[in-house]
Amino acid sequence: MRTEIIREAAEHGVLLAPELTELCLSQDDPLGFVKNLLYSVPDKFYISLNDIPQRDFGDVLPQSSPMNDLPHAAPVRQRRGEISIVPGTDITGESTCEGKIADFQRYFQSRYRSLRKILERRRELAGALPIERAMHMDREVIVIGMVADVSNTKNGHCMIILEDESGECKVFISKDSPLITQAVVLDEVIGVVGKPTQRKEMLIPQRIVYPDIPMENRMKPSDSCSQIGFLSDIHVGSSTFLQDHWDRMIGWLKTESEKLDLNYLVLPGDVVDGIGIYPGQFDELTIDNIYRQYERLSELLKEIPDHITIVLQPGNHDAVRPAEPQPALPEIFSKDFDSNIILAGNPVYLKVEDRTILSYHGRSIDDWVSSVQSLSYDQPLDVMVEMLKRRHLAPIYGKKTPLSPEKKDYLVIDPVPDIFVTGHVHGVGHSEYKGVKIINASTWQSQTEFQRMHNFNPQPAIMPMVHLGTGKVTMMDFN
Repeated sequence: MRTEIIREAAEHGVLLAPELTELCLSQDDPLGFVKNLLYSVPDKFYISLNDIPQRDFGDVLPQSSPMNDLPHAAPVRQRRGEISIVPGTDITGESTCEGKIADFQRYFQSRYRSLRKILERRRELAGALPIERAMHMDREVIVIGMVADVSNTKNGHCMIILEDESGECKVFISKDSPLITQAVVLDEVIGVVGKPTQRKEMLIPQRIVYPDIPMENRMKPSDSCSQIGFLSDIHVGSSTFLQDHWDRMIGWLKTESEKLDLNYLVLPGDVVDGIGIYPGQFDELTIDNIYRQYERLSELLKEIPDHITIVLQPGNHDAVRPAEPQPALPEIFSKDFDSNIILAGNPVYLKVEDRTILSYHGRSIDDWVSSVQSLSYDQPLDVMVEMLKRRHLAPIYGKKTPLSPEKKDYLVIDPVPDIFVTGHVHGVGHSEYKGVKIINASTWQSQTEFQRMHNFNPQPAIMPMVHLGTGKVTMMDFN
């Protein structure tokens, strides 16, 4: 019966305190009791004995209500502080590349092999053959390769050059094929099910398979009571930094964060505005010195309550190398930060109370939008879904997102995260894709002149929060 009670609560996006679960079990009709309880205590994601209306349940409440008086009680904040960087996912201190041809070969081989392993788990790709061998077959074949080129013919057909370690082949998609609408981007790794033409010069596909998230993936409820918030693109030093909105948020944190068990904050990049990032930026700065920008950031972050652990990452405006993966901020800029701040690279996997979080600033969104016609800056969550389908944050090489050819590809999405967060585009929103919570984390900067020229309206001063136990997302608006 305990399982049924927990499942009933989880279906309503609610987590019950341990002593409340025991109270439900003690009733003559436990399921009926918990259903009535969920109806009587709306809009809460964690319910304890103190939340139960006395008028409705006074006759069944224990005389001693404090948690510590109960034999199986657990303190609400018992797990606070359990946060760490997942080993092997942060480039900080691990960069070895010199930009040589051999580095690039090793980098793309790492990507291909990592994504091939993921694709080989797909049932429809069982028995995949090397391209060189497959192209000599007179039957349907399965190949897994990296996209070397994508082009459209004047008649509206599509030609893909696919390569693996054995060779390459042409994959021809007719304009009349249902596959013509499937977006394929450069340098991604895909599976193709098809048949070679009679002359063995092309492969005619029946199916294109992406690495994707497993269908059975889901975020299971846990016993965590904590919440985690996301504050991206703060842009300290800019004349458009929203100081009043920031102060409003800080005031709220001081009075409400402990009550709500908001124990973690992640800052996914562009924490300062930087210097010389774009033409004319100097005229839009109130702090025109990069060191003083970080000093001011340090002062702002000191106002956040001490019980909150902060993870801070760089973005394309920060004082680290622009090439991804980016290392954490060096000590020369972070020396004034408090001890509750964890410096991490971009991207990075975090383990937070048994939840896996993938945090990425999101620079590659620029390349996705310019390469896939159906994507736009107005819908960054759609771009994030494409990243999850490809199991790669930035597959396209040679466009706006500089990529560093490291010994392994840190931008492969493996393992599957519970929560995936980006920033960069100054939008905000949340969604879910095959069990993964998707968060685009707003900004603390109003519309810039550059954005005004391009008719882009940011969505600032909104902090997404995710409950680590139930997965419920709350959008805190400080406008």
